[in-house]
Amino acid sequence: MESIFKHCPNCTSTNIEFPNNVRFLCHDCGFTYFHNIAAAVAVVFKHKDKILFTVRNMNPDKGKLDLPGGFIDPNETAQEAACREVKEEMGLIIKPEQLRFITTYPNNYLYKNVPYRTMDIFFECELKAEEVHIVAPDEIKELRWIALKDIREEEIGFISVRTVIKQLQS
Repeated sequence: MESIFKHCPNCTSTNIEFPNNVRFLCHDCGFTYFHNIAAAVAVVFKHKDKILFTVRNMNPDKGKLDLPGGFIDPNETAQEAACREVKEEMGLIIKPEQLRFITTYPNNYLYKNVPYRTMDIFFECELKAEEVHIVAPDEIKELRWIALKDIREEEIGFISVRTVIKQLQS
């Protein structure tokens, strides 16, 4: 993918390179920017044999299945971010001690033509009931409980989520 960055933000030179969208380098002034990975969290909510999915209401992957979660803010633990994101998206109050670490998996997140590479951190949380609500309709179109055996990989947006769900199914 070609970089959307065409000029150095320091000197406006076009004598730049940004190979693999990892390290932006200006050959005229020496400005260097490392486009490191972003950390994100996702929560696999379980109730009996079902997993809770969100249906994305925004790009990337609008209309595809996803898990509740989002990006980790500076000075926030992964568990704190998961609890905050779940509260912001669904109004559900959970505590860090309710989260069980599952795994991590790399992902690509193309947002407004900027390719962000993320490291997605997955947690599991058991819910006693299926009653959940959307409080961020700009982000979430719908919430769906799907039995683990009935989840169709092609309906899931992100590769990281597909990979983790496939692991849970095996």
